[in-house]
Amino acid sequence: MYTFDYQRPATLADAVKLHGASDEASFLAGGQTLIPTLKQRLRHASVVIDLGAIADLKGISVSGNTVTVGATTCHADVAASADIKRAIPALAALASGIGDPQVRNCGTIGGSIANNDPAADYPAAVVGLGATVHTSKRTITADDFFTGMFETALEPGELVTKVSFPVPRRAAYMKFPNPASRYAIVGVMVADTSMGIRVAVTGAGPCVFRIPGMEQALTKSFVPSAIKGIAVPPGDLNGDIHATPEYRAHLIGVMAERAVAMIG
Repeated sequence: MYTFDYQRPATLADAVKLHGASDEASFLAGGQTLIPTLKQRLRHASVVIDLGAIADLKGISVSGNTVTVGATTCHADVAASADIKRAIPALAALASGIGDPQVRNCGTIGGSIANNDPAADYPAAVVGLGATVHTSKRTITADDFFTGMFETALEPGELVTKVSFPVPRRAAYMKFPNPASRYAIVGVMVADTSMGIRVAVTGAGPCVFRIPGMEQALTKSFVPSAIKGIAVPPGDLNGDIHATPEYRAHLIGVMAERAVAMIG
């Protein structure tokens, strides 16, 4: 690990100010990616800005048909939230399947989506439910937030503050997990929302993506058989020691059908 300065500001304004004062500053949310990469010297930071003391970034609230989750709210709190279980049970279920208890009690929603690991679960929820990402500068729609592998629309120094999820009519998330890490080899969120049917896939490609063909088919008939045979070409999918692109393409269909069957 390279040497760095450590700061733990009490306000969002102070955190943004500290970041702007350094050319190589890094925000620390749950630390599930930042800490290992610092330890392995894969990343260098002149100052690490710990967001854990900023009360405004924590918490869960429900207002009307919107569930809002603060950026530094950990996965375990989302999974255990009675409010989320009532409003969007699929979101609580998704959070309960992330990693192990240690990861769920440290990792945060803001850190997860800002990092945008291609196998992370939360991007599927954000895109599948048509959420809005709030930052220290603006609001960004789900479809515009994730731009590529480990890449988002966030600008340097811009900080995720909360995520607002519109309550869907029905939704389900099904995941084929890596048995060791619990990362998604393929995860599919299917949601019937006020914006229409949305199908979001994580784990399969370089970045979360939607499947318009499945969305259109489910709009006509919300049953598993409606999407049977709608294939995702494997050419742009990930291939590694865990699964080939062709296997991931097959899993997308299987997980999508299971999600529809759960709520159809």
